Amino acid sequence: MWRVRRPSPHPSEPSPTTPPPFNAPAARRLRAALGMTPEHVAYGMRVSYGHPHVSPDHVIAWERGATAPSDSELTALAGVLWCSPAELIGRPRTLREHRIARCLAPEDVARAVGHDLHTYLRMEETDTWRGTDRQSAALADLLGLGLPDFVTVTGRNTKLGDLLRSAATTRWQAYVRPVAKLVPLDRRYLEAVLQALHEDYQGHMAATLSWGGGSGDAGGAGQDFMDRIVEHFWTKLQDDTGPEAGRQTGL
Repeated sequence: MWRVRRPSPHPSEPSPTTPPPFNAPAARRLRAALGMTPEHVAYGMRVSYGHPHVSPDHVIAWERGATAPSDSELTALAGVLWCSPAELIGRPRTLREHRIARCLAPEDVARAVGHDLHTYLRMEETDTWRGTDRQSAALADLLGLGLPDFVTVTGRNTKLGDLLRSAATTRWQAYVRPVAKLVPLDRRYLEAVLQALHEDYQGHMAATLSWGGGSGDAGGAGQDFMDRIVEHFWTKLQDDTGPEAGRQTGL
């Protein structure tokens, strides 16, 4: 049985204005599994975790998805429900959300990666990451980031998407090296995936021409392919290049 570390009743960080993505059904399911009522949950958060303002109405609103708990409320709720904060949020999308999911304070991450606290908090606030290769590796290890998540939290998705669209529409071989700078994988994996994306897109274009000028469904399919090209990239990297590449990406 997995050991669950109960969160500290006194989080050291202030609550940001934007809460992490809250998984309301999970909160309701976990409470019911413990045989607790919203009154029990609110009482535990008030008495054990220092949130005197929390009432049963707050708990009910969270479980209905009408509102979401703040960072410190989420940590306290996880403590009352004997689970990790990660179980109460949706898939983490940002650096801050991955940190919260791991029950880490900003100080813990800043210390581990070798940044001062102010610099690290600024990176969380702006959704940017500035670090050396060593610091990036330490961040990925501490937060348990697979390569797709790492590319996302370090703000490389937009540039990756631009490169992939260019590779799909022009000469894909010219983009192997630029993509490799963003996605540190063996070149043979990247070559196979970029070639596959190029061929898929060209297939959509050929279908568009056969429909007579691109006004049919095929044209829409081609645009959808380009809009989701980063997603297609990770899927193909997992499906088309074998289990070794899948392990490298953390998929």
